[in-house]
Amino acid sequence: MAEGFARHYGSDVLTASSAGLAPLTSIVGETVEIMAEKGIDISAHVPRFYAPGKTRPFDIVVNMSGLPLPGVPPHELLVWDVKDPYRQKREVYRTTRDDIENRVMRLILRLRRGVE
Repeated sequence: MAEGFARHYGSDVLTASSAGLAPLTSIVGETVEIMAEKGIDISAHVPRFYAPGKTRPFDIVVNMSGLPLPGVPPHELLVWDVKDPYRQKREVYRTTRDDIENRVMRLILRLRRGVE
């Protein structure tokens, strides 16, 4: 969800890429449907594994896993305590989606202020 919002709203100030510590093999259908309610299509998104030694360096990494990240800490690490909606009711997906959207928008606004 975060990558979808970041690409949709913030492509002028960031390049979004997401990965997980234990990613599923595909995007859960409920996630695709809930994001589509906001007009954002993430159906072609492919989950990736977070491997800090094998990925390009990032200026900012947002950790929503609730677990410590392996490897050397990134330049800037943001830890977002976000409820995992997996296998929950649709309302939980919506609440999580809206929380992530709010957090992503605040980050985008912060980055825009730094660009001006």
